[in-house]
Amino acid sequence: MSSKALFLDRDGVVNVEIGYLHRIEEVEFVPGIFSLCRTARRLGYRLVIVTNQAGIARGYYDEAAFERLMTWMGEQLRNQGIELDAVYYCPYHPEHGIGDYKREHEDRKPGTGMLRRAMKELDVSLTQSVLIGDRCSDIAAANSAGLRQAFLLAGTERSGCGGFYLEVNTLDEVEQWLLRDSSGADSGEVSGPFSHGSF
Repeated sequence: MSSKALFLDRDGVVNVEIGYLHRIEEVEFVPGIFSLCRTARRLGYRLVIVTNQAGIARGYYDEAAFERLMTWMGEQLRNQGIELDAVYYCPYHPEHGIGDYKREHEDRKPGTGMLRRAMKELDVSLTQSVLIGDRCSDIAAANSAGLRQAFLLAGTERSGCGGFYLEVNTLDEVEQWLLRDSSGADSGEVSGPFSHGSF
């Protein structure tokens, strides 16, 4: 039987957004991420990061630097009792990419490539899965892939996004939604390996 996944955008959801993060000393985890991940895991969700990495495309840092950082972040999560099932990333940008990185790619959100890779490689049911993002491109990818629910963390897209999603102010709100959903309560109201990557 297929499993369900909690898809997490990285910058702005797992770590505080600073713009092209690639140094360990600049990592600050978003409040509530550890509790959310532990709860999701306990409720049977796979944990999958899906992240556009235009900083690689622009030449600000390379894939090796990204993977070193994600290995470190994975260790910090593991220290909190959290194991990621996969980290998918897209290092391409159709306008600002340099060399081979300058191209459109199905993995780049709002494309659904990373979500569909999880479906195939991790046997994930997209229609039972949930995504948390902070950009309209995250919401568009979730909607296009037919995910059960998408959450938009408030603060980045001030005019909102098109499509179907719930806007939340904190990750705790998502955690409470997951708990209500697992108990069968009305949840419609809100108060490893890399891949382009896999490691």
